[in-house]
Amino acid sequence: MKKILAVSGGVDSMVMLDIFLENFSSEEIVVATFNHGTRLSAKDDIDFVEKKVLERGKKIKVYKGEAKLGEGVSEEKARTARYDFLRKVAFLEKGEIFTAHHLDDLVETVAINLLRGTGFRGLACLSSPGIRRPFLDGFFEGVWGKNDILRYAAKNNVVFREDPTNSSEDYLRNKIRLKIRGLKKDDKLEIFGLWERQVEIVSEIDSILEAILPEDLYFSRDDFKEFDEKISLEILRAGLLRRGISTTRPQRREFLKAVLEYKSGKKFNLPGDKLVKIERDRFKLCF
Repeated sequence: MKKILAVSGGVDSMVMLDIFLENFSSEEIVVATFNHGTRLSAKDDIDFVEKKVLERGKKIKVYKGEAKLGEGVSEEKARTARYDFLRKVAFLEKGEIFTAHHLDDLVETVAINLLRGTGFRGLACLSSPGIRRPFLDGFFEGVWGKNDILRYAAKNNVVFREDPTNSSEDYLRNKIRLKIRGLKKDDKLEIFGLWERQVEIVSEIDSILEAILPEDLYFSRDDFKEFDEKISLEILRAGLLRRGISTTRPQRREFLKAVLEYKSGKKFNLPGDKLVKIERDRFKLCF
């Protein structure tokens, strides 16, 4: 299976690229680099990545994606655009996506999600199906933090570009990064251990939900009157995902409210203009 490397030009992804180039053949590697269209210098990053791949003398396919999101775009919107592009490349190349997220990224993301009042799934971040995190999952032997990556870059003369937004205090992630910079790696690894367990718990919950979902996705409205809200939201989430619909927690809360309160025959509008008819006693996720 091809290895789709998400490379931005920054030190993390350039170190990841260097390790892969040292250990795998060019036929196994595909590089995917994405311009979010949020700053003028981003195009230079794309050109830099392509140039560095060519300099290694290997015939590696480079996919260049582009969006025009504009300045001030949310991190979530930028991430969605990037991963849509990466999944498209993975589909075309029949490969698996690799990103350069590391231990410090994980700690930052957990902290951000906690500050935002995340549910239990927010603590199982950076664990999307079909996406490898080699600095976290043991692919590179052990768990790598930012300092490990910087040491590798210095020792192996890895050239990279610094994203100017990384020093901007306009972004919550950068503020969090400054706060946790002084944490020892052992402390970060404790958080990593808790994260691993949370990922296992979420996986177990997903397996249970998949097993109990009705095959025809017909649901009784009375059941949702008996369930705790958290359970109801998880059941709705699982059912919608089976139909290929991704929803936010607020969207699922609105859907649950419709299930509990709508009169028979009324329809609820889901993302993608999908309509669900709420019958007197039940509803079915079919569109």
